[in-house]
Amino acid sequence: MDKLSDRVKRLGYSQTFVMSNKAREMKAAGIDVISLTLGEPDFDVPDNIKQAAFDAINQNYSHYSPVPGFAELREAVAFKLKRDNNLDYKPTQICVSNGAKQAILNVLASVVNDGDEVLLPVPYWVSYDEMVKMMGGTSVMLPTSYVTDFKITAEQLEESITDKTKVILFSSPCNPSGGYYTYDELKSMAKVIAKYPHVTVISDEIYEYINYETKTTSIAQFPEVYEQTAVINGMSKAFAMTGWRIGYSACPEWLAKACEKIQGQMTSGANTMAQRASITALKTNPSEYKYMIDAFQKRRDLVYDLMKEIPGFKVLLPKAAFYFFPDISYYIGKTLNGMEIKDSDDFALFLLEKAHVGCVGGVSFGSPECIRFSYAASEEDLREAMKRIKDALSPFNS
Repeated sequence: MDKLSDRVKRLGYSQTFVMSNKAREMKAAGIDVISLTLGEPDFDVPDNIKQAAFDAINQNYSHYSPVPGFAELREAVAFKLKRDNNLDYKPTQICVSNGAKQAILNVLASVVNDGDEVLLPVPYWVSYDEMVKMMGGTSVMLPTSYVTDFKITAEQLEESITDKTKVILFSSPCNPSGGYYTYDELKSMAKVIAKYPHVTVISDEIYEYINYETKTTSIAQFPEVYEQTAVINGMSKAFAMTGWRIGYSACPEWLAKACEKIQGQMTSGANTMAQRASITALKTNPSEYKYMIDAFQKRRDLVYDLMKEIPGFKVLLPKAAFYFFPDISYYIGKTLNGMEIKDSDDFALFLLEKAHVGCVGGVSFGSPECIRFSYAASEEDLREAMKRIKDALSPFNS
């Protein structure tokens, strides 16, 4: 008798963690692996944020918080959204969660019924499709490519919306492409979405601050879709607080109440010390943490110059986040070292085994012709990783 539910059988494992674990196993076996798999800043949490957590412990913030988070933190989120995004949200519209993942799941659970369609512009973050499956929905992929800068158009969006469409879910800046939607592009998309009030937008803005060109635009700033939009953000990327597990959603009142209801039956409030520290992080001027963004930009420029020299890689200069997502379709269908490369997942395994560089194939991002590298690593490791990849591929390009 099979005891597992259909729900769990529908789900796949996160390919990001699969490849990260393989890299860890090889390291544990004494192999010198450079892992560029996880999207995790390699900086320590800034001292003022750590001090706020120590203070919270000493002040005995060790009891349950309200389900949607401390009032002071929700006020800090509202303050940040006004200061940085010119978005008006009341604290009652904010739900603080155990990471941005839970914030997205709260919204999906609040609006998606079995069989509802969720539009996913490709490439998408690996968990989106699995989250949709978990909620009983059906993902509808909107294709993009290297040529279109991995972005959909408003026309493409409109052609994809049907009576079954319940949600459009995307990240801007984008994990994995490193691109973002401009003000004009989002304005055009907002005009389309406003025609379909049954559609909810989930705008994942976790990489908002890591934008090397301009200030990131939120689609929620367009009044015609404000009541249809859930803004998702969190502390992991900009503040190097990945392990602190604080994310949040900002929604219209009707949706914020639903998210609180869902979370109240799942986990209740997030870690109290991490919540108190997040108040300090959000109230601090973002310029205080810009040193991390500057370091990422320097690494991006370094990797771009080196990656352009790797034969068979078609690479765009990422404008945001900390990923490269080159098109490696040149190698698909080839046999490298006796390994048939059917897609970029196979190619990622080849690089791990031959070059001892960990990365993530694009299949689980919806782009089997691309591969993701995180450059949230030291310059020394990045130089060596690019050298190893180039050397590993050279015999097949002579």
